[in-house]
Amino acid sequence: MQDSQKYSEEDLVRLLQSQDQSAFSYLYDNYAGALNGVIFRLVEDIQLREDILQEAFLKIWNNFKQYDSSKGRLFTWMVNLTRNLTIDILRSKGYKKQQKISHDENSVSSYHDKNFGVEQFDSIGLRKQVATLKPDQKAIIDLAYFSGYTQEEISKEMGIPLGTVKTRMRTAIIELRKLLEFS
Repeated sequence: MQDSQKYSEEDLVRLLQSQDQSAFSYLYDNYAGALNGVIFRLVEDIQLREDILQEAFLKIWNNFKQYDSSKGRLFTWMVNLTRNLTIDILRSKGYKKQQKISHDENSVSSYHDKNFGVEQFDSIGLRKQVATLKPDQKAIIDLAYFSGYTQEEISKEMGIPLGTVKTRMRTAIIELRKLLEFS
């Protein structure tokens, strides 16, 4: 593959469906950063993030025939697949057991750098802006964007109807836009 090679989305999808290695290399080179960003929001551990990213690309490669361009763009499909995989891994029994083992107070891996994670990623001060929202809006934004919950999960967690979650989230996002415009 040439370094300057570019594919249209249609060409890329067609080549990936035929299991073209160079198209997959192109896909990785051009989308790994964005997919890693999705994982970054949910996972602090660098090694686990790398493992999840690798597993996500394996899943993309092995399940590409399931991609249906009539249901959405390639990037959206890959983001959803990566996000769902990350959440599945975080909820798995194996991960939870490993967390219990590694968070033992005598464990070297229990060291946590307070300057890393969501706070480091929050370079535009979004957390400060979210703190100014009404408590019900703040709770929804925190669960959705800082904890990775879906709207359905927020509905169950907070014990409120899904429509209320959607309305509060939309209102909160509009408020945040206004706040960020004046910052």
